[in-house]
Formats: sequence, structure tokens, C-alpha cells
Amino acid sequence: MRQSNRGKVQKLRRERSQGFEEDFVTAMFQESDTCLLDQWTEENNAIVKKCKQHTDRGDSVSREQGMQLLTWAFEASHKLLQIIQGVPAGPALVQLELAVVYNFCLFSFSQTKVTEAELLLTHSLERALGAVHCVHSPPDLPVFWRRVLKALGSTSSLRSGCLHLLCVHWALWLSTYSLGHILELQQELLSLCETLEEEQDDRRKAVEGGVERSAVSPALVMNPRELKDSLHICTVIAQAAERLCEGQCLEALKLLQKDPCPLAPRDLLAKIHTLTGLCLSRMGRPHSAVQCYRKALETDVRCFSALHQSILVYRQLGNTQAEIQALSLLHSALMMPHITQTFMGPPPLVCTAFLLPGKSLSSLLSVPSSLSVLHCLAQKCVLHGSVSEGVEHYLDLLAALQSDQQLSPVSCEASSLPRLPELYLEAASSLLMGQRPVDCLALCEEVISQTGDVLPERLQLEEPVEGSGDQNRLELVLWCGAAYLLQAHCYAHLKDWKPAVSLYTQCINLLIKVCVIQKSCAKQGMCVQSLQRLKGLALACRGISFLHREQKREALRDLQLSLQAAPGCAGAGLWMTEVLWKLGRRQEAAVCWETTQSSSLPPLSEDVPIYLLDPQNGPALDLTDLRVRMEEFTKT
Repeated sequence: MRQSNRGKVQKLRRERSQGFEEDFVTAMFQESDTCLLDQWTEENNAIVKKCKQHTDRGDSVSREQGMQLLTWAFEASHKLLQIIQGVPAGPALVQLELAVVYNFCLFSFSQTKVTEAELLLTHSLERALGAVHCVHSPPDLPVFWRRVLKALGSTSSLRSGCLHLLCVHWALWLSTYSLGHILELQQELLSLCETLEEEQDDRRKAVEGGVERSAVSPALVMNPRELKDSLHICTVIAQAAERLCEGQCLEALKLLQKDPCPLAPRDLLAKIHTLTGLCLSRMGRPHSAVQCYRKALETDVRCFSALHQSILVYRQLGNTQAEIQALSLLHSALMMPHITQTFMGPPPLVCTAFLLPGKSLSSLLSVPSSLSVLHCLAQKCVLHGSVSEGVEHYLDLLAALQSDQQLSPVSCEASSLPRLPELYLEAASSLLMGQRPVDCLALCEEVISQTGDVLPERLQLEEPVEGSGDQNRLELVLWCGAAYLLQAHCYAHLKDWKPAVSLYTQCINLLIKVCVIQKSCAKQGMCVQSLQRLKGLALACRGISFLHREQKREALRDLQLSLQAAPGCAGAGLWMTEVLWKLGRRQEAAVCWETTQSSSLPPLSEDVPIYLLDPQNGPALDLTDLRVRMEEFTKT
């Protein structure tokens, strides 16, 4: 019983002691508040000064040093804030506290400590409400902020600090993609922008009029007006990106066409121009879109998304030369070492990536990798007349890929790139077009050596699904067969007909082991279509080779089979006309000629691989002579 009473007495003494300590701290602070306020203000200003001195003097500071400086500032301002919040809040103290919280939050952004910033911001505002004897608001943020603005906005000494923290919360909402809160407080944020403009004007007039400022006032690490400009334009960008992804191009365009602040960062203005171009492009105005992309690049040369979007527009318009030039520029830009402001001096307190984290914007402004751009550039050059340049691009691409991995038939590169064996085949085909058959043979041999050992003996499939194991086996057959085909093309180019026939035969023998059963009339998969075209090409080219070996009957057989497998491959109909003529079957030759001339074959799909195009080199048919013969025969 005595122990129980003793415990109660000790508890009562502790409570009295704590109450006495709180009263003592309050009394001491009230007696020396001016001295402590000045001391804490000077500490805050020293932190701000140390952060600003490098950028103000233009010192060259590495990124690592800059990050260390911001980490120190974050920790120092946090300690100062804990000290300030250790005493009861009064109007004079709250004015300083709001400034320190503003700086602390900006430092926390650079450390990606968003939660800590939001908690301390809300806690400081609650203390400020308590200092003016205002009842705390419910947890709903828009309602809370309306109460704060109403309670603190009427106090001149606290109004500025309150508005500065509204800027900070605006940044937090952007960083968490809470656009709903921004929309709900749209009028308050508009009023905030106007008030900050007025404050800036009043401050300038005071300086021009020679009005003396207080000897010690809390410094801010970033001008709130500068922060407000970035927040305003980032909000426009985020809202427009959301509208674009929803297909509301006109609404997005209206948002983007509002006059942006001229003091906003160049990278943000460039994003505005790029998104405007995207809206116009999707609304069927490609030429206007290109003008917007050009403005974006003039505003910020590092706006690679604008350059990428211009490439897509040139492709849509069929302006191949402009597309090739833009692809070359984009690849060069992506390969350059990016010496940006982030490497000179401390990193920015509030960077664009922090304010614009939304997936909508990322998908709209995405840029392919440098290797993907190089691959597209190589393809375009080869297909549109610049074969020698295309060959060099392909060799550069293969060298980059081979630097860190070996050729494998099942290797998978970045999703935007074909698989490595296909790249080898494309490069081999470009080498043959560039009159380099020996190099083409070497690349094809590499593909055969890697795929031949894992080929199935026989393959019977029912409508293979994309990405399935059956599909993968079909691709192995396609790659190995295409490698044999290109090697045969090389010997045909060299007019060495015997190995050419042998290699075409190897390709055909490989393909006849594959049987794909289509249960429905649905469109064939791309791989099945490619196998059919490969078979038609191999038969047609073997028939042409037989003809040059004077094996006319074998040539006729293969050309007929080619027309059945894939009509139009390698001009099979014209070559069959020539074979029938040489066999003395002139009436049949005339019929074949008429049929070939009257038939309208569908154009090749853009998805047909380069290595399955008709051979650009090798035996050519004298069409003029054949036409004269056919016309003379039909007249008689």
C-alpha cells in the first residue's frame, strides 16, 4: 500500500515538474524572444547563404558535392525546425517557423523525402492556426487550406509565409499526381499567383524608393514567385497530358495555348510546344505539328521528344529524306555526353522530374533508345537508296550489341529491337546490296551455326500463338532458312550457279519439314507469312539458277511451285515466260506473259523483313527483249 502511494506521489511530482518546465520555457522565451528569434533567423539565413553562394558566384561544383551540400542543408534546417517547434507558437515565432518550413520542404524535395515534408508542413500550419486561436480544420486538405488562408491571410505578418507554403503544397500535389486537389483549389491558387506578383512589385518599389528593410529577416532558399511560375506551367502540362491520353485533344490544346510565363524554365516551355504539336498531329494537322516541334527544339535543344515526334510526322507524310535526316540528328544527340546544369553546381531544388512524375506525360514524351534509333536509321538508308550508309549503321549496331553479349537464337534485346539473329540477317542483306557478298556469307554462317543445332527434325503446328514455344521454333526455322537463302543469293551474284542451287535446296528442304495447319480463315501470323514468302523466294531463285545452268525443265517446275507458294516473288511469272519460250512452248509463254502483265499483285507489307525482299543483285531478265518477242509473236 505504501509503495502504491509512493508511486502516486512520484507521478504527481513528475507532472508538476513537467508543468513547471513548460511554464519556465514559455516564460524564458517571452523574456528573450527577440534575442532567440534573431539567433534562429541568423541560423536559417546562414544555411540559405551557404546553399546559394556557389550558384551566385558561379562556382563549378560537381554533382556529388552539390548533393552533399543539399543533404547538409536538409539536416541543418530540420534540426533548427525541431528547436523552434520546441517552444509554444506565437505570431512572431510562427512567421520565422513558416519560412524555415518553406526552406526545409524544398531541401527535402532534393532528398525525395516527400512524406517528411508534408507532415512538417501540416504540423506547422496547425501551430500557426493555434497561434491565432483558430480551431483546427478537418483532415480534408482543400477544406483545411481554405481555413488556413482565411485565418492567416488577415494577419499581415503571417500572410506571406502562408502563401509560400501553399506553393510548397502545390508542388507536393504535383509530385504525387493529386491533380484533383489542385483543381478544387483553382481559385485559391489563382489568387496566390496574383498576390505573389503584387509582393514582388511592392518589394521592387521599396528598394527603388530607398526604404530600409529589417536588419534580420528570414531568408528563403528559392524565390516563391520563381517556384510559382514552374508550378503553374507544370500544372498545365500535367492536365494537358491527361486530356491527351483520354483522347480529348481539343481540350488539351486549349489548356496549352494559354500564354505561359516567360520566366518559366526552357525545358518546361519546350514540353508545352511538344504537347501542342502532339495535339495538332492527332487532330490531322501534321504540318502545324512540325512547326511546334521546331519551336520546342529552338527553345531547348535537349528536347529529344520533339525531334522523335517530328520523325513520326515525316514518316506519316512519306517524307523519307527528312525522316532520315531527323533520325541521324536524334541518334547523334542521344550518343552525346549530356553536360547539363545538373553537373555544374548543386542539383536543382525542385526539378522537372519531381513535379511531373505522371505516367501519361512519360508515355507521350518517351524517346526510343539510341540503338533503336540506329536500327531504324539503318533500315531507312538501306531501303531508300543510301545502302553504303545503311551498311555502316548496321555494323555499328552489331558492334554495340556484341560488346556485351554473344549471339544466341533465343536472346531477346530491348522490346523495340528485333532479336539478334534477325539483326544479323538484316545486316547480311544490306552487305549483299552493298556489293559485299563475302561479308554477307560470313554473317549468315554465324546465324546458321547458332540455329542449326537446335532446329527440330520436323514441325507440325496448329495456328501457333505469338510468343509461344511453337512460335519460337518457327522463328528458328525462318532464321536458318533465310541465312541459307542469302548465302545462295551471294553465289548467284557471283554467277557461281552450282553452290547457289545447293544452298537454295537446303533452304527448301528445311521449309518442307514445317507444316502449319490453319483451322480458321483468320489472317496468318507474321512468322507464317514470312515462311511462305521465304519458300516462294527460294523456289523462284533456284528456278532462275537452273535456267542459267540450262536445266530448263527443273527451272519451269520451281517457278511454277513458287507462284503457288507466294505469287510475285523474284518476278517468277516473267522468268517462267522466258523458260517456256526457250522450251519452244511459245503459245504457253504468250499466255503466261499476258497473265503476268494483267495480274495486280498486292504491294508488299512494310513488315516484310529486309532479308526477304527480292534480291537486288544477281541475274537480271532483259524485259525489253522479252516484250519485243512476245509482241511479235502475238501479232503473227
